[in-house]
Amino acid sequence: MLTLHHVNAFLVIAVCALASGAAFLAYRRGRAGRTVAQLLALAQTLIVGQVAFGLLLLSDHHRAKDHLHYAYGTFALLCVLSPWLYAPSEPRSRLLWFSVATLLAAALGVRAWMTA
Repeated sequence: MLTLHHVNAFLVIAVCALASGAAFLAYRRGRAGRTVAQLLALAQTLIVGQVAFGLLLLSDHHRAKDHLHYAYGTFALLCVLSPWLYAPSEPRSRLLWFSVATLLAAALGVRAWMTA
């Protein structure tokens, strides 16, 4: 399970960065296709999975060296979930919210990896 958590961590960081970049480019161009939506959904899914793997590790008494690791993971999850609640309904602005939130989740993923 620990190896899966480590491999998924790199996937989370890479996919979040890619999805954020694609969403920002779509925002700048004024239109987003299905690929951008699918990348954002994949990033969100990977983060939810990463948190689930972390909780499974905690239940098996595996602890991170630094307690900030848990905070960064939780904040990354909250980042990708927050646009669903707070983003404006106008599609272009909503896309920018998702782009920034996903970029912030990637940065928090890097910090979580550094504190593992």
